[in-house]
Amino acid sequence: MMLMPQPTGPYPKLDALTEAAQSRGHLPVGVVYPCEKGALEAALEAQEQGFIEPVLVGPAALIRTVAAEADMDLSGLQIVEAADPHTAARRAVELAAKGEIGALMKGSLHTDEMLSAIVGRESPLRTGRRTSHVFWFDCPAYRKPLMLTDAVVNIAPNLMEKVDIIRNAVDLAHGLGVSNPKVAILAAVETVNPSLPSTIDAAALCKMAERGQITGATLDGPLGFDNAVSLASANTKGIVSQVAGEPDILVVPNLDAGNCLYKSLVYLGGAACAGLVLGARIPVILTSRADSKQARIASCALAALTAEHLAYQPSAAS
Repeated sequence: MMLMPQPTGPYPKLDALTEAAQSRGHLPVGVVYPCEKGALEAALEAQEQGFIEPVLVGPAALIRTVAAEADMDLSGLQIVEAADPHTAARRAVELAAKGEIGALMKGSLHTDEMLSAIVGRESPLRTGRRTSHVFWFDCPAYRKPLMLTDAVVNIAPNLMEKVDIIRNAVDLAHGLGVSNPKVAILAAVETVNPSLPSTIDAAALCKMAERGQITGATLDGPLGFDNAVSLASANTKGIVSQVAGEPDILVVPNLDAGNCLYKSLVYLGGAACAGLVLGARIPVILTSRADSKQARIASCALAALTAEHLAYQPSAAS
């Protein structure tokens, strides 16, 4: 498996994010089945940097073996016994429902095992929101932080699922102090074309925002990626927009587009990133073995900084 590159600095926007997170204190985070060096190492380093207080949920003997082999010190850390990944995910959800932890972090279990425990029909963390993933980027070529959704969870979201995807990203922006984020809804072209359903959805989402069905943000779309991030490109095409050249959030039409764009920003654009799954009662740090250690730690910082704002109650679901 090809590993994500280890980004190199400087990343002033990421530095500002982590400094702000350190000022919030340690967030109790349930690290689910951390039975692989990378997951355990990221959790411990995030603790050292002042972001989280890990609560390790999994088979204690195996976790201690992994730590010993990697020369990692688990002194003072709570380990909650759970024999297998399924049990670990279920137990972590129970701890979160009781308020004992403020976020969940994926260890070495499969993503579907993790998410099914969080959003399953009987889960106490379930809300009326659809869950979705948001990447937060420090892109050297862009003057401010940039968010991208959804490149991980929703494969081919319909219109109403895109509404929740946008609401989740807007909530994250609000938690980061962006009171009225600018949302660019991406498509292959910037004009409405019945042959491209993504353009129809984009137009409908903008009209929904005009009518108060999506609030707290300024939306525009459909926009091509070029005229979304470049005002010069938008001007060339005669696009008049409050969002073009200034987006805080990019909304992609489907997972294929989002995943390709995410990897392009990291591999070719030299971006550093963090990411969270939102829409449950608490945020979820959904890391991958392919993620750099920096990305895993930055995701912990993002959770620590925004968890209080993103801690939905069941009645808060839209």
